Amino acid sequence: MKDSDNTEAEEHQEDAYGLDRRRVAAILFAVERRDRETLLALMDPLHAADIADLLEQINAYDRGRLIRLYDREFDGEILSELDESIREEVMQVLNPAVLAEAVRDLDSDDVVDLVEDLDASEQAAILDVLEDADRVAVEQSLSYPENSAGRLMQREVVMAPQHWTVGAAIDHMRSADELPEQFYHVVLVDPRLKPVGNVTLGCIMAAKRDVALADISEETFQVIPVGQDEEDVAYAFNQYHLISAPVVDEDGRLVGVITIDDAMAVLDEEHEEDILRLAGVGEGSLSDRVRDTTKQRFPWLAVNLVTAILAALVISLFENTIAAFVALAALMPIVASMGGNAGTQSLTVAVRALATRDLTGANLWRVIRREVLVGLVNGLIFAVMMGAVGVFWFGSWSLGGVIAAAMVINLVVAGLAGIAIPVILDRIGVDPALASGAFVTTVTDVVGFFAFLGLAAVFLI
Repeated sequence: MKDSDNTEAEEHQEDAYGLDRRRVAAILFAVERRDRETLLALMDPLHAADIADLLEQINAYDRGRLIRLYDREFDGEILSELDESIREEVMQVLNPAVLAEAVRDLDSDDVVDLVEDLDASEQAAILDVLEDADRVAVEQSLSYPENSAGRLMQREVVMAPQHWTVGAAIDHMRSADELPEQFYHVVLVDPRLKPVGNVTLGCIMAAKRDVALADISEETFQVIPVGQDEEDVAYAFNQYHLISAPVVDEDGRLVGVITIDDAMAVLDEEHEEDILRLAGVGEGSLSDRVRDTTKQRFPWLAVNLVTAILAALVISLFENTIAAFVALAALMPIVASMGGNAGTQSLTVAVRALATRDLTGANLWRVIRREVLVGLVNGLIFAVMMGAVGVFWFGSWSLGGVIAAAMVINLVVAGLAGIAIPVILDRIGVDPALASGAFVTTVTDVVGFFAFLGLAAVFLI
C-alpha cells in the first residue's frame, strides 16, 4: 500500500502543474458524448492557462467540438493564454456573441495582443464589440510601433495627484466606478500629468490616513518611454526588480502602465526565441502544419549544407594523404565533432550574455581570454586521451601526436570563435542567436579538418 502511495506521489510531483491525463481523457469523452454538464464540471476547476494548454494539445477536430460545446463559458483569459498559432483558429470557431463577451472582459493590453496580428477586417470585427472608450484605447495602442512599450502597456491606470494623502487615495479608489482587475501601484502625477513616483498598495494599507503619498513612495522609480523596445522594457524590469512602471508619451505625460507579468512574458519569449534560433528551427510551435514547419527549417538546413560542402572541399585537398594513411578517415570526425561541441558551449554562453547585457566592452577581452584558456586546458586533456588512442589502437606514435596537436588547435579556435562570432554579429546588427551557429560550425569543421589532415600530411607521409 505504501509503495502505491509513493508511486502516486512521485507521479504527482513529476506532473505538478501539468494537465492530468485522466481529466483530459474524461473531457474528450464528454465531448464525444456531447455531455455539456459533465464537460462544465470537469472544466470548472481548471485555470485559463490550463484550458489553453488543453486546447493546444488536442487535435483541431476535437478542439472545435470542445469549443462549441463549452460555448458561453469560454473566458477571455483563455484567449490571452493561447499560443498565437491556434488563437485565430479558436476565435473563428467561437460563437460571435461568446467571442464578443470574452473580449470585453480583457484588459486593453490583452486585447492589443489579441488583435495586433489579425487582418484589418478581423481587427475591426473585434474592436466593434468593445465599448467606445476601450476601443479608442486599443486603437491608440495599435498606433504605436510593433514590439514597443506602447503595444505592451495597459491603459487602465490608477493615479493620484502628488499632494494627496493616503486617506484621499483610499477614498478615491473605493468610490471609483471601475478599477483595473489587478494593479500594484498608485502612480503619483504632477499637474501636467507627468508621473513623479509610485506608491505600493501595501504601503498605502499600512500607513495612516493623514500620511502624504509622496512620503511613502518607492525609492526605485523608472519611467518607460512609449516607443521603447519591449526587450529594453523587460531588461529594465529584470534589472531593477520592478513590479510595474508608468509609460509616458513624447511629452512625458502618463499614458499607461506595464506590469511585471507582461514584462516577464517578453523575457520568456526572447529566451524561447534565442533557443529556437540557435537550433535553426525558427519560431514555430507544436501545432504548426507540416508545410509551415518545413518552410521555417529549410533555409538553415540549406545553410548547413553549404558549410558541409566547404568542409568537404577541405577534406578533398588531402585525398592522397587519406589514401596513404586510411586511419585518418576514422579519426578526423572526432576532431571536428569535439571542436563543434566546444564551440557550441562557448556560443551558448555568449548569446545568453549578450541577451542579458552581461557581455560588454568592459569585460569582452577577459571573457575571450577565459574561453580560449578553457579551450586550451580541455584541448590538452583530450589531446592526451586521443594521443593514447592513436598509439594503442593504431600503434603509431606519430598518429597519436598529430591528433593530439589537432585537438588542442581546434578546441582553442572553437573557444575563440564561440565568443568572437556572436559579438561581431551583434556589433554589425545581426541577431547572434540566428546566425552564429552556422558560422561557428563552419569554423570548427574547417579548422579541425585542415589542422588534422595538414599535420598528417607533414608528419605522416
